[in-house]
Amino acid sequence: MTQQRPVPPLPSPKERRRLREAASLTQAQVAEQMGVARETVRAWESGRTTPRGPQREAYAKLLASLNKADMVTNTQETAPRPQVTAGLDAKGRKDRRPRPPGPASTPLLDPALASTLELQPVAPLAALTSPAPLAPGACAAAPPPPGTSLTPAQAFDALYAFCAPALVRQTYLLSGRRELARESVERAFQLAWQRWPEVAVDRDPAGWVRATAYEFALSPWHRFRPRYRHPEPPPADASDRALLDVFLTLPAPQRRTLLLYDGVGLDLPETAAETEASTPAAANRLLRARKVIAARLPDLADPVELHRRLAEVASAERLRAAKSPTVRLGSERRARFWTRAAIAFTIAIIGATALTARTAPTRYEPPVPPGETVQGVPPRTAPGALSDAELNLRAKLRAEAQPGPERLLPEGR
Repeated sequence: MTQQRPVPPLPSPKERRRLREAASLTQAQVAEQMGVARETVRAWESGRTTPRGPQREAYAKLLASLNKADMVTNTQETAPRPQVTAGLDAKGRKDRRPRPPGPASTPLLDPALASTLELQPVAPLAALTSPAPLAPGACAAAPPPPGTSLTPAQAFDALYAFCAPALVRQTYLLSGRRELARESVERAFQLAWQRWPEVAVDRDPAGWVRATAYEFALSPWHRFRPRYRHPEPPPADASDRALLDVFLTLPAPQRRTLLLYDGVGLDLPETAAETEASTPAAANRLLRARKVIAARLPDLADPVELHRRLAEVASAERLRAAKSPTVRLGSERRARFWTRAAIAFTIAIIGATALTARTAPTRYEPPVPPGETVQGVPPRTAPGALSDAELNLRAKLRAEAQPGPERLLPEGR
């Protein structure tokens, strides 16, 4: 009679996710260590499935080591993502924003859509994330080694070097315009440099810049600019051109959700948080966008194939971002220009107000026109004393009988 080995206990699904995030590990990294797919780790953390056999023992050992490291380092309950502190004092600026809910709290989706398409995430490709192999959806620069501090300019350059090339390709897919993609990324990083003390301590500085670039690229006011009134030349390849045409026909929210989930590789809660929508709304947008693309291009019904084709379309275009020092100097020049313009406008208003107060009269004095002689006006006729001729005429008229018809008198009977 063989004796069964005791089953190692596992923490709750919520605790599994917390331990992984506290160790700054992604689901893909845990899946690589366990030798399973990323979707399997997602299912373990959401509570849909539970590992068994050797996988359960290995997973329990991994979680035990993460728990021990968490207790030794005395980290917070939910550790933030790697962030570029850039030598800035981040003490006292604790990020208290609520994290997006995990997959276990995602409500049910539209049954008609969920039965038609299968919602499975795909791993990001370097063409849409970064030139270096990073975590899914993250393109932020790695934190500096312990004991070293970077200046704000060096930290900004590191973030720009890791994010800008991939972000230009993403923005091109989102807008379909090459110049607009470069301009959007440049404006996003200029704004990030102006607000660097805020961006440097953000939980996800790359997400902050990405959201800003997407908002600028999807602005409806670009249609009124002369340089963007006419379409740009499409891609040379026919299949790339067909995919980009179908992708650009999607509504802006669906296009952005599909790019973040199937292109960048963010999780569904992270995609919903970045698009400022609920998790069910983001899921329905994604499913509807996939349904439209599958109807127009049946070969891309598979999300993995769609993800690969999006990366190919983005990589086919030669899109280069400006140099980091150029962006920083442009941001500083732009800030100086608007500061001087605001000061000049304020001085102009103050000067106009002072001049008006100095020259304006204190009371109203109606103008009196000077008198002048008017020629050719008949004498004024007004009642007054009669002349001798008028008196004689009146007496004559009263004395003489007035001619007229005979007066008829009734006769009495």
